[in-house]
Amino acid sequence: MSEHGNRAAEAWFRSPDRGDGEIYVMSPRIEEAVNVALATGRPLLLRGRPGSGKSSLAPYIARLRGWRYYYHVITYATRTTDLLWRYDSVRRLADAQAHRQGAAALDDDSYVEPGVLWWALAPRSARHRGRPPGEGTPECEDPGADGNTDRSPDHAVVLIDEIDKADPDVPNGLLVPLGSHRFTVVETGTQVDIEPPVGELDPRFSRHLVVVTTNDERELPQAFLRRCVVETLPDHDVPSLVRIAEQHMKTWHGTAGDDDLRLAEALAVELGKVREQAVSVGLRGPSTAEFLDALRACLTLGISLRSERWEWLKNCVLIKRQQIPGDEW
Repeated sequence: MSEHGNRAAEAWFRSPDRGDGEIYVMSPRIEEAVNVALATGRPLLLRGRPGSGKSSLAPYIARLRGWRYYYHVITYATRTTDLLWRYDSVRRLADAQAHRQGAAALDDDSYVEPGVLWWALAPRSARHRGRPPGEGTPECEDPGADGNTDRSPDHAVVLIDEIDKADPDVPNGLLVPLGSHRFTVVETGTQVDIEPPVGELDPRFSRHLVVVTTNDERELPQAFLRRCVVETLPDHDVPSLVRIAEQHMKTWHGTAGDDDLRLAEALAVELGKVREQAVSVGLRGPSTAEFLDALRACLTLGISLRSERWEWLKNCVLIKRQQIPGDEW
C-alpha cells in the first residue's frame, strides 16, 4: 500500500473520541465560553452527557491555537497532588535502605514527578523537577512531548477529565493553585510559580486554559463552582449531527458525498427516535460518539437503515440493551 493509502487507512480507523483534537465542530456558544474563561482566567467547567464531546474540546483548542496540551483523567483514587506532582515514596524507601549499606546520598528531588498543572504553569521547572538546570537531577520528559514540540512555551491547555469521580477534597484542593498559579511540593519544599513568558503576551487574556469536565455523577462543591465558567453541552440536533458527521467523513475517506450526507441525516433522525424511546423508559440515550460509530459501521458494511441488519446494528451500537421477549425495542 502506498504512503497515501496508509495515511487514509489510518484516518479511517481513528475513533471519534481519540482525543487528538483534530476534529471538533465548535458552536458559537462554546467558542464564547472559551473566550470568557480566558478573559477571566477561570477554569471552564463543561457539563454534558457522556459522549457529548466534552473531552474533545480541550485538545482541539490546543491544536487550533498552537498551545501545549496536557490531560489528566480523574479516578476515584485521585488526590489533588496527583495533578501537581507525585512523590515516589516507595522507591525512596528502597533507595534509603540501600543507602544504609553504603550507597550515595539521596536526592529527594529525583523522586518527584511533575503533574499536568506543573507542566502547564512552569514547563522549564517541571523538566528539571524544580531544580536549576545542571545540578544533576534527572530530567523529566514532557508528557505531551509528541504534540508539544512546536507549540507555544508560554501557553497551555489542561484537561481535567471527569472531576465528578473524585472526592470533594480534590476540586477544593485545586482552588489555591488554580487561583494563585503557585504551589509548594511538600516533600522537598520546592516552590513552583508560573514562569516568566518567553515572548510577548496579550495582557487581556490568560496564558492558560483549564478545561474541567463532569458527567454530574456527583455534585461538585459550591466553592469550586463559584470559581469556574460553567457551560453545558446539549444533545446535538439533526443539523449539528450532520455537520459533525461531515467533518469526520472527510477525515475517514477524504470526502463526504451527497449519499453519505443523506445517510448521516437519516441516521441523525433515527438517533432522535432512539433517544426519545430511551427517555420514555428511563434509560440513557445514545450519544454523539455512538452516532458516529453507527455511521461508520453503515458506511463500512453497506448497511441500509431500511434493512434487518440496521435493526441489529441499532441494538449493538445505539440501544445497547438486553433484548427481552415482548420488549418494545
